[in-house]
Amino acid sequence: MSRESNRVNVVLADEHATKLRLLAERVHVSPGTLARSLLSQALDDAEPSSASITALLNSIDGAFESAEAGSADVAADRFVRLEDI
Repeated sequence: MSRESNRVNVVLADEHATKLRLLAERVHVSPGTLARSLLSQALDDAEPSSASITALLNSIDGAFESAEAGSADVAADRFVRLEDI
């Protein structure tokens, strides 16, 4: 596996952030180190089938509504092109 850094920022709900911090304290590592390990394990265990990905996306509160809102923004020309950033 490549040692290249691929940074990803993740925002956790308060309850999950607290749980992560408490778990990290118990194992004497930083929350970021534990989060990276947990996410890596979850990705290794994830089934890449379209059915499992759909089920995962459907389990995210507000994901469908957010996707619909994004589509409506694009249709109404309310977006910034990447090359304009």
